[in-house]
Amino acid sequence: MALAWIITTAFYVLAFLGAQGKMPPSILLFLAGIVLISLLMHFAIARYAPNASEILLPIATLLNGIGYVEIARWDPAEARNQALWFLVSAVGLAVTLKVVRHVRDLDRYRYLTLVAALALLAAPLVPGVGTTVNGARLWIYFGPFSFQPVEIAKILLIFFFASYFAANRDLLSTPTQRLGPRRIVPPKVLVPIFVAWGLSIAILGAENDLGFALLIFGLFIALLWVTTGLKSYVLLGLGLLVGGAFMADQLFYQVQTRISEWLDPWSVVNFTYSHQLAFGWFSIAAGGITGTGLGLGQSGTVPFITSDMIFAAVAEELGFLGVILTLCLFAAFVGEGFRIAQRASSDFLRLTATGLTALIGFQAIFIMAGVLRLLPFTGITLPFMAYGGSSLIANYLVVAILLRISDEGNSEKRGGEVLAVHLA
Repeated sequence: MALAWIITTAFYVLAFLGAQGKMPPSILLFLAGIVLISLLMHFAIARYAPNASEILLPIATLLNGIGYVEIARWDPAEARNQALWFLVSAVGLAVTLKVVRHVRDLDRYRYLTLVAALALLAAPLVPGVGTTVNGARLWIYFGPFSFQPVEIAKILLIFFFASYFAANRDLLSTPTQRLGPRRIVPPKVLVPIFVAWGLSIAILGAENDLGFALLIFGLFIALLWVTTGLKSYVLLGLGLLVGGAFMADQLFYQVQTRISEWLDPWSVVNFTYSHQLAFGWFSIAAGGITGTGLGLGQSGTVPFITSDMIFAAVAEELGFLGVILTLCLFAAFVGEGFRIAQRASSDFLRLTATGLTALIGFQAIFIMAGVLRLLPFTGITLPFMAYGGSSLIANYLVVAILLRISDEGNSEKRGGEVLAVHLA
């Protein structure tokens, strides 16, 4: 944690010196803020999950810090808001660890979590509640505050997927019915889960948010494959992906636009916001190997540089080395998440940890690959780094749940070791 504080503070000072040529006047306040908020989470973990992983929080803090430096670099007003959301996220992590003492208890509320997830997904479609921002109807407003309910819905969907797959693992992985010369899995076992997935995708399609639809689809197929180990499900998923992509290209103008920009971002640079990818690439190219230097980049011309395109800002000012740093931090986070999943004490906990880890990993891959034009641009926020209160809160809730699963697994393991010593 101390190393994360030092790196973040050093980056903040360098960005301010590069942009304005003087030391930031609020450096002590900045340092005190990140230290105190981080310590709040640290003490909450020490109090409520003392045997949890010691890796996840420092990684999340450093990613959060690097992102905050870039946000403060380009939009000080958004930086103040992000600092407030960081505090709210820390409180959310502490409250989650205190309230959720056993994640396995959530297995009993399988269909309740599904209903809650679908309700949250559908909330922006309610007249007078939801609103459309940049073509996607994902936001709901409470007075001056806005929120994206899909950020919480995706976590609840992971609980449902994990619970259903764990309860029906044998049926899903053992073909028992004959279809001609081959045996297949009983179709009735697949009906509830495909209905839940289909409803989620349909709602997200109605809200014109294909990025989150792709994310939910990826999580669904990944958990189904992890549960059964059957390659046929992966092939089925690829078939559904190709078919769904073709239908989406025919039905949704947003998909047509994003695919066109992905294939040729240079021909639309004169249109409003359509030059996102092209200008993002100019920024990345300017960064080179070591970057232009913090505070010395020119990414301010890139639309949504602090949210959708923050990866391009990091690539410009920190260069290829900064990109590698970011990739390594996400790889370490995902690796630790999968290690927690391997040590979990039940199928439900194992699949929940796998799903939550894959959620962070898929989001990072989708947005970074989108900026680099390896995939069509989805506009999904880069976890922990991009501007946005809803996303930041959801990311720290994921950390809290992974920490709780880690604490449960390590506590049971240590308890078993102590019992073995006594018996010996």
